[in-house]
Amino acid sequence: MTTKRAPSRIIPRAFPGITPDEVQELISHSQVHSYPAGTVVCREDEIENTFYMILEGEVAVTKSINSTEARLLQTLSPGDFFGEMALIHNAPRAATVTAKTAIVALELDKESFDTVLKRSSSIALAMVHEISNRLRENDELAIEDIRMRARELAQAYQKLAEQEVARREFLANVAHELRTPLMAASGYLQILQQGRVLNQEQLTQALDTVSRNVHQIVTLVNDILFLQEMDLVLPDFQAVDIGEIASTVLERYKTQAAAREIHLSLTEDRELPPILGDAKSLERALTALVDNAIKFSPRGGDVEIRLKKGERQVFVTVEDHGIGISPNTRPRIFDRFYHLEKEAGDLFGGIGLGLAITRQVIQQHKGTLDVESDHGKGSTFTMRLPAWTPGSREES
Repeated sequence: MTTKRAPSRIIPRAFPGITPDEVQELISHSQVHSYPAGTVVCREDEIENTFYMILEGEVAVTKSINSTEARLLQTLSPGDFFGEMALIHNAPRAATVTAKTAIVALELDKESFDTVLKRSSSIALAMVHEISNRLRENDELAIEDIRMRARELAQAYQKLAEQEVARREFLANVAHELRTPLMAASGYLQILQQGRVLNQEQLTQALDTVSRNVHQIVTLVNDILFLQEMDLVLPDFQAVDIGEIASTVLERYKTQAAAREIHLSLTEDRELPPILGDAKSLERALTALVDNAIKFSPRGGDVEIRLKKGERQVFVTVEDHGIGISPNTRPRIFDRFYHLEKEAGDLFGGIGLGLAITRQVIQQHKGTLDVESDHGKGSTFTMRLPAWTPGSREES
């Protein structure tokens, strides 16, 4: 749609110094067009030969960084122009220009531009001056973009290096965690095969040791497989009794806690609503939190599981009074394969999958996982999970 919107007032703002007659000369070879908001006026990488000056409205200038991201370079308003390189040579557009609001633009093609330059040297000088400024600005933007890409590349390289270190540590930890129970189980099996067990008590002890170590191996392998399968398979969500799950975990860890003289307790609100979720996944998430709480608690300490109801959600909290989490360690505790190996002379087993499993389970349940910790005083992990209500959608 062609309109006339007093470009004679706008052009001198873009090209200071040109005379009124030269303004009219420029207008006479141009067209004024209107575009609704959202219109892509220029598209990156396309070859065009039109120069635009904004008379009314605003446009956004963006550049593609990758196939999914467009970076905003600048916003242009009345008196600003774009597409000037189309008047110099047939280069592809360097950026995409989109109307943020309804705009009115003065448009000049290359042929008309050449005609104006032949008739007015002052317009040519003004145009060259402004285009030179724009090129300098574009150079500065390009340099900043290169610097930003360099920073992003450096960060990506650092992350890859950290992941490589984590991978090596993980493989070493897995080898260690598997070797110890395998050697123990293998040793007792050899004793049994050689008939060196003398009485029923020794036989029972040997079988218990083999069973315990095989169970440790199976648990480790299952954790690794479970974490990988979670990325591929989404469970069907149903109404789940989180109190029953917490009681199951409590019973499972009573013996382990008692062996370290740790008091393990469970408190829960009355009429606790069920949770919309997957019972198997939630049990693994809570198991990981309780296992860590016991592992990092001092002998004779307390570990408490608390279940509280909120508005349309349930809070599952595991609190201990153990070694806590240092500020330097905290950002990494949910990373796969990260684990604390030693603290104040104490050695800790594991390969660092527990908290990673817990976080991923909570994310699948559209919940949140919060942690509060004072180094040397203990940690509190709280899962916030959506409660099941009649009519809840029983699926992931």
